[in-house]
Amino acid sequence: MQTSYYPTSITISANGHYPSRSPPPNGLSRRSTHSPRSSVDKYSESQLVASIRDNALAEPSKHTDLWLCDGSIVLRAEDTLFRVHKSQLARHSAFFRDLFSLPQPSADSTTSSPTVVANRNTALQIDTTNEIEGCPVLRLYDTAEDVENLLKALYDGPNFGNNDPADFRMVSGILRLATKYLVDSLRTKALVHLSRAWPTSLKGWDAREDLARADEMESGLGVSNIYPSPADVVILAREVNAPSLLHSAFYDLSRYHYTQIFEQDDESGPSITPLPLSNADLQRLALGKEASQHAITTLIRSMGSHSHPLLLGHHTHSHRSCRRDFSELVALATQHYLFDRERGCTDPLYVAEELGQPLYDFGQASGADDARFGESRRSAEVSECEACARALAMWTTRERERMWKMIPLWFRLDV
Repeated sequence: MQTSYYPTSITISANGHYPSRSPPPNGLSRRSTHSPRSSVDKYSESQLVASIRDNALAEPSKHTDLWLCDGSIVLRAEDTLFRVHKSQLARHSAFFRDLFSLPQPSADSTTSSPTVVANRNTALQIDTTNEIEGCPVLRLYDTAEDVENLLKALYDGPNFGNNDPADFRMVSGILRLATKYLVDSLRTKALVHLSRAWPTSLKGWDAREDLARADEMESGLGVSNIYPSPADVVILAREVNAPSLLHSAFYDLSRYHYTQIFEQDDESGPSITPLPLSNADLQRLALGKEASQHAITTLIRSMGSHSHPLLLGHHTHSHRSCRRDFSELVALATQHYLFDRERGCTDPLYVAEELGQPLYDFGQASGADDARFGESRRSAEVSECEACARALAMWTTRERERMWKMIPLWFRLDV
């Protein structure tokens, strides 16, 4: 049976930087990323089909690399011709294996060629009456770029990069066609690759953010462009039925302010209107964003309770300096994340991580001129004792794990 994938600063961190973010949602749209519903940049599927039919008389050109002299079939995508081997396509793709197993009419036959529908897409038909160099022609309703990347992955093996925007453009095109034509092994490899940037575990998320922070420090621009727009990842995940990518993508998207998401070219960075998500996913984003911000409030309020059993319970009534220290921590956290609304105020995982590092400088980052909030450094006399520091670190670790597990509920991803 064939597989179908279509559904019927409080503290500055140790490196002195705030959490880096992906480019503002849809910030790459001007670089001609894939459209929401297909592997085509400028056209919807129906528009592409119409365009191909309207330009049927256009002279196609052979691909410079993927025109194999001993190939047995010619694939035409837009105005590019690829001469490849039926056996290679059939070996990897259940769709092409079934298509080529159908009886083919001879060139002088009046019988029409067998027609097969590729999932939800336009029916494909092998043309045996207008052969090119003795090979039948199969027209594909996909972009030439995506077909080229798919064929190179089939012949040479996938050559994925570092999950940056350019790599995402290539991998997403391969994933779409691997899903469409039932190339199961290639689909799995593409999803494993994307999961490194859009993981399902907190450990994977922290590793992702470490790479983004390193990129931010190296660029010196105060922002990282190492990852593509999370909105594009949500769209891709919906199109190819890859729900494992949604956990990180929705959370990352929620870290942007609404002005960054919906307004064009505001001072916070570029964005495109309208956001090409479904109404259901826009609702999930709004609900999840509200829940994540509530999580920050709850986290700080919980920490402010002197009777919290996991923080000061071992000497709540005797160690005044620790109580004073935690009160200061809570007051600055409240001012910074809830009132000043600085970067990080929409990122509960980051807030929890930073609250667990109370021995770091409160008022300054790595340099005296890099103050983010507050004006004074915490003195040694009000630094919490070692036992409290350990208890706080353990508490924030548990809180981050708990919040990570709550993300699917925040964004209604299981509904």
